[in-house]
Amino acid sequence: MVQVDPRPQTGDTVTSVGAPVGDTGGGTRGKGLSGNSVGLLGSAVIGISTVAPVYCLTSTLGPTVGEVGVQMPAVFLAGFLPMLLVAFAYRELNKAVPDCGTSFTWTVKAFGPRVGWMCGWGLVIATIIVLSNLAGVATSFFYLLLGELTGSQAVAALDDNKAAHVLTCLAFIALATAISYRGMTATKGVQYALVGLQLAVLAVFVVLAVTKARSGDFAGSLDFSWTWLDPFAVQSFSSFTAGLSLSIFMFWGWDACLTVNEETAGSAKTPGRAALLAMVVLIGSYLLTAVAAQMFSGIGNQGPGLGNPDTADNVFAALADPVMGTVLGVLLFVAVLASAAASLQTTFIPVARTVLAMSTYEALPASFARIHPRFRSPAQATVAAGVATGVFYAVMSFLSENVLIDTIYALGLMICFYYAITAFACAWFFRRELRNSARDLLFKGIFPALGGALLAAVFGKTLVDMWNPAYGSGSSVFGIGSVFVIGVGLLLLGVVIMLLMQRRSPAFFRGEVLTRATPALVVEE
Repeated sequence: MVQVDPRPQTGDTVTSVGAPVGDTGGGTRGKGLSGNSVGLLGSAVIGISTVAPVYCLTSTLGPTVGEVGVQMPAVFLAGFLPMLLVAFAYRELNKAVPDCGTSFTWTVKAFGPRVGWMCGWGLVIATIIVLSNLAGVATSFFYLLLGELTGSQAVAALDDNKAAHVLTCLAFIALATAISYRGMTATKGVQYALVGLQLAVLAVFVVLAVTKARSGDFAGSLDFSWTWLDPFAVQSFSSFTAGLSLSIFMFWGWDACLTVNEETAGSAKTPGRAALLAMVVLIGSYLLTAVAAQMFSGIGNQGPGLGNPDTADNVFAALADPVMGTVLGVLLFVAVLASAAASLQTTFIPVARTVLAMSTYEALPASFARIHPRFRSPAQATVAAGVATGVFYAVMSFLSENVLIDTIYALGLMICFYYAITAFACAWFFRRELRNSARDLLFKGIFPALGGALLAAVFGKTLVDMWNPAYGSGSSVFGIGSVFVIGVGLLLLGVVIMLLMQRRSPAFFRGEVLTRATPALVVEE
């Protein structure tokens, strides 16, 4: 039963079941998505998949050890803290406003249309960058796996053929777009298998690595020490912040749980719980894998040592045979490919639904608000995201490898940008409720504000570091680091598009379409 509460509310909510397409009272609108398509487990799986834990681990273990040494597990914990605090903000905002626009919608309600539009742009552009990167990684591991299975170096070397690589990459993007186009039912079924495979292979890796490390048969192996969990033991603050930036990137993507809130059973509570569940699974798998890998390999810069720069970008490729043997080692390659492919597919979810919401509220052209009549998915927005990703990757690949690399390095700026704004939006949105109880003060005020402040600090530090041409590929523009130029340039591009949309959709930017002061729809569950 749904009742309209006539009292003034601090937030607006809409039901995920039977929500009408169009205005539900002046503040939020039903989008026509398929309600009750996802439960708690399915939502959590989507969040885990979007993060791509196996891919993140194989590409981040080495660089993190290079920055902080044996304190890698401690830095993973430190990176988990701001993400957990921001997750509380997402949970509380979702309870009040379960809208698939998430950061965009909530920030508009808290800070107005312009800040909200830029927050939505930060999420969209970060996701396009990640999608192109994931497609490239999936392609590389696809050929690496084929080379392992066939024993042919010529097959593995196809990844170095630019034309073959880009065409295969575009095929992966097209496949992921097609699955996402078919809606949440198709997405959920694929993800259960791929995420289950990833976690199972990680569990086998952890057990075998710890067992072999304790046998004493490997010269570089280390005995576990609780000091590995002490962040204050990192040698310098600059090393700590560099490691922290890598750690924060490893958790990015869990908020995909929230972007399917209008398609989730119990839209006010389930997505927030799923996000926290996903975060617990991620930090658990990261810590166990980090400790196991460090015990087995040590942090040396030779051979299988995690500090070896020659294997830093793909640690599991170096550890597959030593830890798991020739037969089981292939599973690690499969797991990394599955991780990248799964994340490639689920990462379409947040960008498509954010674009859908922005279009529904007239912040983007109305065509992106079209819902497929059969699949109940944001068809137009999904296809647009796929096309944008394919064009971006193809153009960047043929234009300059340095530009592509620097664009990926600029990703951290976008992540901190929209996460921090969303966290601050939570504290401001609920500011009048913070005296109601100690719980409200902590979860709606202090925790989100602290998480936002931590990410804002990382954002500022990243801006300073990016100015240096040595950051990223080492290229520069008029003496300024290319990563800085790309990162700030992409944000400024958002400002330009926003000004163009302001001329096209003045009502949204006057605050007449999406507002805070709206009666809430109270759902009795």
